[in-house]
Parts: sequence; C-alpha cells; structure tokens
Amino acid sequence: MKKILIRLQANSLFFSFQKNKILREDLMNTNIISDSELIFSDDYIEDNDKIVMPFFKELCEMNNINTLTFQNSEIAVFMLKYFKGIKLIQKIRIKKEENISYALCEELISFKTAKKLDCYSIPNYMLELLDKHHIEVFTRNEVFYISPFMQRNHINDYSTIFYKKEIEIFTPMSEEDQTDFHTFLAINKYLKVIKFKILNRQDLEFVISSLILNRFKNIYIELYQDILEPKDILYLRELNRKNKKKKIIIELNYSKEYLNKNLIKQISLNTLKVCGLILISIVLGSFGYVFVRNYKSMQEVSQIKEVIDNTISKADEITEQQPTNENNLQIKNKYIDALTSINKDVVGYLKVNNTNVDYPVVQSKDNVYYLEHNLYGEYDQNGWIYMDFRNTVTNLNDNTIIYGHNMYYSGVMFGTLHRVQNANWQADPNNLIISFNTIYETMNWQIFSIYAIPKTSDYLRVNFDTPTDKMNYINMVKNRSKNDFHIEVNENDKILTLSTCTGNNARLVIHAKLLT
Repeated sequence: MKKILIRLQANSLFFSFQKNKILREDLMNTNIISDSELIFSDDYIEDNDKIVMPFFKELCEMNNINTLTFQNSEIAVFMLKYFKGIKLIQKIRIKKEENISYALCEELISFKTAKKLDCYSIPNYMLELLDKHHIEVFTRNEVFYISPFMQRNHINDYSTIFYKKEIEIFTPMSEEDQTDFHTFLAINKYLKVIKFKILNRQDLEFVISSLILNRFKNIYIELYQDILEPKDILYLRELNRKNKKKKIIIELNYSKEYLNKNLIKQISLNTLKVCGLILISIVLGSFGYVFVRNYKSMQEVSQIKEVIDNTISKADEITEQQPTNENNLQIKNKYIDALTSINKDVVGYLKVNNTNVDYPVVQSKDNVYYLEHNLYGEYDQNGWIYMDFRNTVTNLNDNTIIYGHNMYYSGVMFGTLHRVQNANWQADPNNLIISFNTIYETMNWQIFSIYAIPKTSDYLRVNFDTPTDKMNYINMVKNRSKNDFHIEVNENDKILTLSTCTGNNARLVIHAKLLT
C-alpha cells in the first residue's frame, strides 16, 4: 500500500508519494484531510472511486483548480483517471527530471480536457503524438532524450515506430532500453525481424517474454554470432521448442569466415550431429530468404517505377498541349513537378546510361530518413536515391551530392552503379554523360573521375571557401580516378557527386561537371 499526499497550492493540486508516514487508525488507515493537504492510500482510492471522483471534482470547483502537478510520471498515471471529465483541468505538470512514460502519454490523450503538459523531457515520437491531439508541451530540458535502443535503430518519430519491420537489440540492454522496447511493442504493428549480434540470455528471454506479453507472432529472431558451445545450442533449441506455438523463431547466422576456418576443427562429432541440421536449415533458409527478399525488392521498386512512368507520361501529354515558353521552368520540367504529387520531397531526376539508375531524386531534412524509406515514405530496406540535405536545387551549390544504397543482388537503387568501373562501360562516350535534372533546369554532366576508396568524408563537401580550395578538391578527386578521362575542370564548374557503398566498408564515387 502506498500513501498519496495531495496539497492545495493556489490553483493547483500537487500529488506525491509519502514514505514512512503513519496514517491514523481512526480514519481506517486510508485518508487524512486538513485545510491544505489530504493523504489517501492508493488502495482506498481504487476501492472507492465512486466516492473519490465526485470529491475531487467538488474540490477542484471550490478552489478553482486548473492545474494538476505530479511528483513523477508513475503517480500521474495512477491519479489522472480520477480527474477525467473535470473541465477546469487544463494543465498537467510533472516535477521530476525524467523522460515521461508512454503510459502517461496514453493517459493524457484519453484525458480530453488537458491542453498543456509541463515536463522535464519527452521523446520526440511522444511529442509528435501529443501534438496530433492538440496538447501543447513545454519542456525544461532543451535536448530530447532518446534511449540507445531508439537511437541505434533510427526510431525518432511515431510513424517510424508504428511501421518498423526490423530492429536490432544491442546488449546488454539498459533499463531505459527495456522501457522503450516495451513502448515500441505497444505502438508497432509490423515487426517481423529482431537481430542480436551477441547472445545474452537475459536480454533474449526479456525480448521473447515482451513479445508474448504484447501478443506478437511470426517473429524471427536472428542471432549473428558464431555459437559453438553445445550448451548454448541446446539452450536455443529449447527456446525454439517452447515458443513454437507462439510462432517466435530463433535463427542462427554463422559468419562465412568462421564456417571456413574453425567449424570442423573445433567441434566434436556429437556436436556436429546437433549443429548439422541447424546449419543446413540456416544455409538453405538464408539462400531462400535472400532470393525471396531480392525478388520482392525488385517487384516493389518495379511497381513504384510503373507509377513514376505513368505520372511522367501524363505530364508529357499536358506539356505537349501547352505553348513553348523558355522562361517557364515549371513547364520545362513538368514531369519532375508532376512527381511531387507522389512525394513532395522530389527535387530532381537522375539517369546513368547502361545502368538501372533511372529514378526521381528526393531530399529530406537529414541524410538518414531515405536510407530506409522509399518514394512513398514507407519503411523499405532499399531506401531511395536522395540528395544531401545541405544542397539546394534553386541555385546549385559548388558540389551537388546524391546517395543511394548499393543493392547489388537485386540491382535496384545504385545496385548496378558498379558497372561504371568496367573498361567496356567507360569506352562508350554516351555512358560518360549523366542526366540530372531539377524542376528548374535540364542538365547534362560529364564524368571526370571514378574511384573506390575506404570510407571517408573528405569528398562530401558542398561548398568551398576560395577558388584555390575548390581547385585543391578537384585535383584530389581527379588523382583518385583509375582512369584519366582528360576532362578539364576549373573553379567555376558545378560538380555532381554520386556516392554508394562497395566492398568492405568502402565507397564507390563518381564525379561529373555540368556541361553548359
């Protein structure tokens, strides 16, 4: 039993938990009432809600109470339901320096009359949710706190949590991670895959129990660790057996290096018999999973491309019916303008000859969103082709940078861009001209440098301080190119840079200059 102290403070009621305070037996050990404070037990409030709620309503009306102040989120979640329907209550305040809980967020949404929340800190996705319900939030901490679980999985808004299909668990999980994982499961509707890089039994069992509690099914838990100990393998087999009916499946994913170098040397015959069937299932399942995933990726992108082509065709028909007007840039690139009806983030269109690169280019407020969202703004492991958020399309920067995933096996996004490294591809002069258009201008770009380099950011510069600074940059990227394209580039030229992943933590980079 907890004791709850309620203090009258001007137009506010303040609620806090009281410890080690003896309640008078003549009041049935439930409540104490004075002129300025009241003490109730939580049991008494729960058991006598039909008495307590009218009492609280009258108390608010008599004292013109418009604010409820709570010691922390826990007591707020407990008490708010007893004040529902009291129209005087307009503001909720949380005194403790803490990140408010999702349970409190749900209570505030159902509270109806509250219009303001004053708290120390709130996750961005909860702020977004409360804003949709017209609840104004004031925080005393200017930095929005986000747990490592949310941060590493790039979960920073409500819609991302709702649609997220795949997450990774970083062990060991902190208390904040566990709290936010429960919140994630309470919101999410599409989760399919959970990845573990390291086997941590406590965290694995916590995740499974949380999935069961939230009634999740058809979940694959992928464990990316070279597990050899028979006791660990038997442990995972037993977990799979126990959760088979719940349709929660644990899959082992061994590294190729480990399989090639250590597996046969380090395991006994009995262990081999146990692991054999598991490994065969994993290998066959992996090939099947990769094949199906790549086929699905191609189909999904193909469907989006069909919509893009139809949109462009309709825009071309409209343009043909309109008189030519050199000064009307909207008409000049009408098809790009039309693509904004699919996604307002569309800023241009990119085509690289004799590759599959033939896509609208989008731009977000950061360089993260379109790593895992497609043209529709849906979660998609393929991502989309996007421009660096620092660039502008109305007046091109010194260097315009465009990114895309190297989806090598499915060939979508920048998955075929590796062809530019082939001598036969480079031998065709038409291939060395890139088409990148914006709504404001139709442009061709001449390739002058192609190279692969270990991950670095020195080529990702948008503007330059001086002409000398820019020429130093141009000479640097030209010297990296394996092939000298004999293209002169000077400090007045606009540059286009395409960047994607290749190999082991490396980058494939293409630089081209604007042809006038």
